Amino acid sequence: MNVKEYIASGILELYIAGSLSEKENEEVHAAIQKYPELLEEVASIEKAIVILSAAAKTNNSYSFADIQHQLQDNTPKIIPITKSKTNWSQLSGWAAAFIFGSVLIYTVIQNNKLKTQIATDKQQLEEQIDKASNSLAEAEKLIEVFRDKEIIAVPLAGQKVSPNSYAKIYWDKKTNSIYLDAKGLPEPPKGKVYQVWSLKLSPLTPTSLGTIDTFTADVNKIFTIDNPNESEAFGITLEPEGGSASPTLEQLYTLGAVSP
Repeated sequence: MNVKEYIASGILELYIAGSLSEKENEEVHAAIQKYPELLEEVASIEKAIVILSAAAKTNNSYSFADIQHQLQDNTPKIIPITKSKTNWSQLSGWAAAFIFGSVLIYTVIQNNKLKTQIATDKQQLEEQIDKASNSLAEAEKLIEVFRDKEIIAVPLAGQKVSPNSYAKIYWDKKTNSIYLDAKGLPEPPKGKVYQVWSLKLSPLTPTSLGTIDTFTADVNKIFTIDNPNESEAFGITLEPEGGSASPTLEQLYTLGAVSP
């Protein structure tokens, strides 16, 4: 940008007077923020307006009191009327424009902040609505699953390492999936995850169904897990992040057999 040409264009005066469109105001405001010379020029213009406005109030030498005095004097006199070289109405307009322009600058800044905040709030609200809708759909699906007579419910009791722990598995053989309600498990320590196992009992053969990596973040603690196995029991162990090839029996938190 050629700053001198920009100043000479008169756009700064129009900006201060509030005669620009909202888009032009924003563009000029951005330019003022970018170029210190423009900010100095705006300050200079505003200062001139203040000085001229003050002059308009103090330099009018012929007042209403003078006219009243002339009317009360019986001696015929000609009241000299001189035309001021200064356009006081224009100066008054500039003074008002200065006040308006100052408010406008502040308003534009505040409006920009408000627009940003509104956009942020709108995005957050949309995300909350979307999340709530998804949660509602998931809740309705779970209710249908839990009420299905063909769903196999398998309670998992706490074991030696954590006697107070408990969980429950709802096994849908039609879809080869289980719904694990893990609300009764404590928060895993840092660097550890829960791993779910499908078990065959004779001989004892564990098959990993994966780790619950989102346990801490999930509020409801209900997880959907694929299970194509002919499971006879289910267990949950605490393992290092990434899981283990075989269950760490010393860290067996819950265990439950499928009812025949």
